[in-house]
Amino acid sequence: MNTKQLRQKILDLAIRGKLVPQDPNDEPASALLERIRANRNVARTSAKTRKIKPDNSDDKSPYRNLPFQAPKGWVWVKIKDVFEINPKNEIADETQVSFIPMTFISEGFANKHIFEIRKWKEVKKGFTHFRNGDVGIAKITPCFENRKSVIFKDLKNNFGAGTTELHILRPKSDEVSNFYLLFFAKTEMFITNGVQQFSGAVGQQRVGKSVIEETYFPLPPLAEQRRIVSVIESAFALIDEIEDGKISLRQIVGQAKAKTLDLAVRGKLAPRPAANCRLKNTKTTADNSPYAFEVPEGWKIVKLENVCNQITDGTHKTPKYTTDGIPFLRVTDITESNDSKKFISEEEHTELIKRCKPEKGNVLLSKNGTIGVAKVVDWEYEFSIFVSLCLLKPKEELNSKYLAYYLGSANALSQMTSRQKTVTITNLHLEEIREIQLPLPPLSEQQLIVARIEAIFARLDAIENELKA
Repeated sequence: MNTKQLRQKILDLAIRGKLVPQDPNDEPASALLERIRANRNVARTSAKTRKIKPDNSDDKSPYRNLPFQAPKGWVWVKIKDVFEINPKNEIADETQVSFIPMTFISEGFANKHIFEIRKWKEVKKGFTHFRNGDVGIAKITPCFENRKSVIFKDLKNNFGAGTTELHILRPKSDEVSNFYLLFFAKTEMFITNGVQQFSGAVGQQRVGKSVIEETYFPLPPLAEQRRIVSVIESAFALIDEIEDGKISLRQIVGQAKAKTLDLAVRGKLAPRPAANCRLKNTKTTADNSPYAFEVPEGWKIVKLENVCNQITDGTHKTPKYTTDGIPFLRVTDITESNDSKKFISEEEHTELIKRCKPEKGNVLLSKNGTIGVAKVVDWEYEFSIFVSLCLLKPKEELNSKYLAYYLGSANALSQMTSRQKTVTITNLHLEEIREIQLPLPPLSEQQLIVARIEAIFARLDAIENELKA
């Protein structure tokens, strides 16, 4: 398994706006860019001696020949638009500072460095200057290709100096995340662009300052920068566990899907209309269930029995199986790959569906042994079910897929676990299932949530399949 490829894929999704959902309420990045430009104009101008001149150094029209179209609310910028390149430190000579040669900076996707302590007068000349929060990017081959890039932190007295083979990037505003830029600097797109513009003799080739300054990168709104950084850091932490042999790829994909469902059922996955973004001022329902939580305005918390026309289970008697006929489904038919399909006669099926008739659009829920696995009936043929499966027939106000995804969420599973009965095997009674509480958005929003979940799950499955190939 190539975990480097997995990290690259995550970063590629991040800079294309496909890692976290966009929030229409975020201030667009163009607004923060204008503030940075305005502050720069003020800093360049003395109000006493001259008028403020407009800054014409950057092309304010859309840049041409960009790698892809940035999402709404984002803006393409040059690194020099929002970062100062190779700034200098002005501190007292006797100040102790951190000294960092290239060998003290980790390569790859890590963000780590160590340092020695020197006096400023010993390192202020002939070395690169930096301070806490600056981004350092190696400029010489092969350190550049090996992703020797880092955010400096915990420096002695806040300052440091080190190898001359670094470009230092310092944000011009707190509204630009140095972590977002660091992750961009580790993308394949950034590395490829730099390599293509190497200059110098073979073996000593470098990425020049002007190349860094003129490099375009897609800048999201500040709130989204922070969301992206948070998700990348969480994903990379899980990949670290994979590399340490503590977790499998299947587990990391499963955790990512679980997190997706958790965000979905809390109204934090799909963009919402601006008027409906507030939270309801309640965390409980009438029965004070500990599993209820704050839901967005326009949502409500309901019991399953109130949004389903029927909640029942299959036959409690083991039927007489036949070699062919009508399919008869058990828990193993929806919880695992099961090649030993069972069939019953048409006559027996006719009797069973008088009480429990599964139809397309219904939801099947495992309630014996392995509990909490839900599947939407998306096929046309008739079938019957065993007692180990619960059949839910949603009302028109409840989307079947939304119900199935909710039943697979941590919130629903915690309710099932607390309600399960154990005799010889784990079991959920129908009366307990009917009491399970569901956060219910408007139907149109349920459909948006389902579409978003399916898109994210498809990407996760694609990544898993690519890495297995």
